[in-house]
Amino acid sequence: MLFIVKATIPNEAGNDMVRSGPGMKDLIDKVMGDVKPEAAYFSVADGQRTLFLVVNIDTSEEMVRIAEPLWLGLECDVDVYPCMSVTDFDRAGPILGDIVPNY
Repeated sequence: MLFIVKATIPNEAGNDMVRSGPGMKDLIDKVMGDVKPEAAYFSVADGQRTLFLVVNIDTSEEMVRIAEPLWLGLECDVDVYPCMSVTDFDRAGPILGDIVPNY
């Protein structure tokens, strides 16, 4: 199942990583290698460095593989959102059609 992971690096921790030279880039590379996102986007959210990662999680225990590197490696605040691809959304159509008449 697809999830979007929003990983926010607190400013103080991020500033320390940036000041350490290549430390932030090396840490992000290591975390990306462990998390193995299908896609990764870097942005600013609420004034902080933020990563948006698209990951596939098949079983609940995989949350450890996703979240722990972000917490331990980058000191991130982590939010996880289930999401659908366009193909998933198309397959959901018949389900929606069965639900709508009931409400």
